[in-house]
Order: sequence, then C-alpha cells, then structure tokens
Amino acid sequence: MNERINFSVPLLGERKVVSPIKMSTILGDLIANYVGDDEFILYDVEARPLELRQTYRKEELLEKAGPREMIYFKPEEVHAGIVTCGGLCPGLNDVIRAIVNCLWYRYGVKNITGIRYGYKGFLKEYDFPVISLNSEMVENIHKESGTILGSSRGGGDRTEEIVDAIERLGLNILFTIGGDGTQKGAIAIAEEVERRGKDIAIVGVPKTIDNDLSFVQKSFGFETAVSRAVEAVYSAHSEAKGAINGVGIVKVMGRESGFIAAHTALATGDTNFVLIPEIPFDLYGRNGLFRHLRKRLETRHHAVILVAEGAGQDLLKAEREKDESGNIRFGDIGLYLKTETEKYFENEKMEVTIKYIDPSYMIRSIPASPGDSIYCARLGTNAVHAAMAGRTKTLISLVNNTFVHLPMEMAVSRRNRVDPEGPLWRDVLEATGQPVIMKNGR
Repeated sequence: MNERINFSVPLLGERKVVSPIKMSTILGDLIANYVGDDEFILYDVEARPLELRQTYRKEELLEKAGPREMIYFKPEEVHAGIVTCGGLCPGLNDVIRAIVNCLWYRYGVKNITGIRYGYKGFLKEYDFPVISLNSEMVENIHKESGTILGSSRGGGDRTEEIVDAIERLGLNILFTIGGDGTQKGAIAIAEEVERRGKDIAIVGVPKTIDNDLSFVQKSFGFETAVSRAVEAVYSAHSEAKGAINGVGIVKVMGRESGFIAAHTALATGDTNFVLIPEIPFDLYGRNGLFRHLRKRLETRHHAVILVAEGAGQDLLKAEREKDESGNIRFGDIGLYLKTETEKYFENEKMEVTIKYIDPSYMIRSIPASPGDSIYCARLGTNAVHAAMAGRTKTLISLVNNTFVHLPMEMAVSRRNRVDPEGPLWRDVLEATGQPVIMKNGR
C-alpha cells in the first residue's frame, strides 16, 4: 500500500479504573477475554513472494476493539450523550439500543442522554428538549425504522456552540452516529474539547448507506439497502419482460460511490447495464449506452438499467448548489435517463416501453435486516468499550472481518469508491455482459 497511513488512536489519559465487566486474561479457560493493548491487525493483507515483512510500526497497525480490563472513566460519574445525524438509514435505532444497553447493563452507567435532531439539537435557537434514555425505553426500538432521536443535516460546523452545550449538559462521552460530514464535525468537536482541557471522549459509529467511508469494510444499513434495491430490480425486470421492447430503469443511492448498484447487480443477475459515478459514460454515439441498449433490445427484447444517483452528472446541466451538510445537490440522473431514452428511440422509430423505479426513500426508512441488526449491535457495543477506555476521535470500523479502532481523520481522509480496475467491478461486468466502457473514443 503506497498511501501514507497512521492508525494511532488518541487517548484521554492513563486507565486506572478496574472494569466492572468480569472477563478473563487467560486463554483456554472458556471465559470470554478482555482485549489487550498489544492486539492489532494488518490493514493491507496483500502480499507477494519474497516481499513479506516481519516488523511493523505501531501506526501501521489497527488496534482491536473490545472491552479492556482497565478503563478510564468511573461508570458512576459518566454522563453519555448519543446523537444521530444526516439522512435516515436502516439500523439507527439498533445502534442506539446497543449503546444504551451496553452502558446500562455492562458498565452500570445510568445517566444517558439522547440529543434530538442531529447537531442542531445542541444549538440554542432550536430549543429541542433532550431525551433521558434507559434500557426499558430502547427495548423494542430496533423493530422500528428511522431513529427515535430524530436526525438532521447541518449545524456541525458550529463547533464552539456545540461544545458549550456539551459542557452545559455535563457530558463526558458523546457518541456520534453518522457519515462523512458527521465525523468531520466530531473531529472539530473533539479538538475544541481538547483545547478547553476537558476530558470528554468523542466516539463515532459509521453511518453511510453508500458505504463510502475510507478504511471501513462495511457501513451499517448497506446490506438492507441492497436487499430492497434487489426487489426493485426484480420488479423492473418483470415489467420489462412483459412489454414490447421493455426497458426497466432503477435508480439507487450512491452519490459518489456505486457500491449499492454494484452489489445489487451481482445479487440479481437481471441487470444488463450498471451506471456508477466512478465510470464515465456517453448516452449517444457509436459507443454510447443507447447504441448498446438498442442491440440488446434487438436480440432479447427487454433490458434493465441500474443507475446510481451520482452517475452521469457531467451529462446534466444542474446547478452546483449545496445542501446543509455541504454536499453538492445532484441533478436527477434517473429521470434524465428516462427522458433521453424515450427521445432516442422515438427518433429511431423503434417502439419501446419504459418503466422507471426510484426506491431511494423507501430504502432509507425501513427497519434493518437481520444481518444489519447484528452488525449494528456489535458496532454500538464496541463504541461503548472504546469510550469507557478513554479512546477519542475514534470510529468503530470493521476491517478484514475484525472490529477495530479507527482514527476519525483516516475515515474521512478520502471517499471509498468502486475501483474500476478492481475485482468487484470486474465481477459486475461479467454478470451484466455490458461493455467494459461506454465512452466514445475508447
């Protein structure tokens, strides 16, 4: 791996408190073990013969997540806060429930506060009341969609006001559940807390349905999103097969990364063209999408196109406005593609039937699948262990199927994207049979 990495996790200080969680330090005694401070994993597991290394610097290794024998905070003195930010995502309530239950039952922390409607819940002008959370309140919330705390975009850049509110509330742990913008806000909060000389742990749980945070193997909600996108593709395929030269177009989430589209295509086997932000394409011309689509209709008489919301933005004449989270407002590539497809075949004097499906918000606002629920439970629990052990500016991540502590700066250092030359996209090309690239002049 050529890029410069530093996986060092910030600590608030020396751990002097014996954990109330009773585990073992002995292997082979059939008792669950604490995680030691000398337990790390490699991020880059690729190797070539004669290039194996025997030693690694600590900053090149990822620290394993989990309960420590000695912790930083005295549980009876802890006041923990939880905030959910950004758009809705399957599994938010599962994470909240896991955090509350781990604090309540495992550490005996009884002072837990939910912040309403994202970072705006810290700001005085909104005057949102906080929620006192307990184990009974969260008992069944994982069966519900959305977040019991509410969520919003924006407000995370008002760092000093947020930290003022954290101090007024008396929080010494804050769990930030959100994506790129949320964790950038959390970094600023942690730095302001440090500048003020306060012992407050800021620990994040990665929530980005697009799966686009760096050094995060999988973000929660992704599996659920793919499962529902698969249903949309099945519907589009049925509609296309039942019509004269039927074309089913399905738009899924994926602003800058096409992981949902790629995985959905592999899961269904019914997709003929996948359009993602990482791969440029033309609509018209000798090697454009429409030329290949026509060939498909002439031979098989139906086709399904799966498009990520951030694909083909260079084809749209959209204003480059930004939302409250600082994200560029994208043009609607799905509707544009439907309109242009109709125009093309009308000019070609070829009868087609086009069905367009956009399940985006249905996907965002559903309960998590069992797989995602399991993942959320483990993310939330490991976030609590990290915070109680005095980790800060830290995200809980899954890397090489191991839960680890990841510095927030590394997670937001760049976007995780589908590699056009990597195995995932290669498998998509094989599953769809689409051209390697649909760009004129290539």
